Amino acid sequence: MNKDVLFLLAPGFEEPMSQHGRRREFCPECAEIWGVLAYYPAIKEAVDIRYQPIARPRAALVALLGEENQNCPTLVLADGVDAGSHAEVKESNGVRFLDNARDIAKYFAHRYGTPFPRGS
Repeated sequence: MNKDVLFLLAPGFEEPMSQHGRRREFCPECAEIWGVLAYYPAIKEAVDIRYQPIARPRAALVALLGEENQNCPTLVLADGVDAGSHAEVKESNGVRFLDNARDIAKYFAHRYGTPFPRGS
């Protein structure tokens, strides 16, 4: 991949099988990443953002990372990019990725020079 790819759940998805019945919800971790992108819009322009459905399997993530790696947010790292040492980079099918908001924010700090998330 030539560019980092960020997989997010779309805001305002409907969870048909939640404990509360059918209702519109949002993913707090995806919202945290959207907050970082709002603070630093240059990052938004630098990554390829792809929305995923709430329902599983999430075909695009399964194709890249395997069935066990369908979490959102997930950032698939561009080939050869230096991820730094602050975030826990995982690998599946030869693809490096981060699968939680804090590690993604730490990576953004390393790669784009933004501040690090507090407490990290």
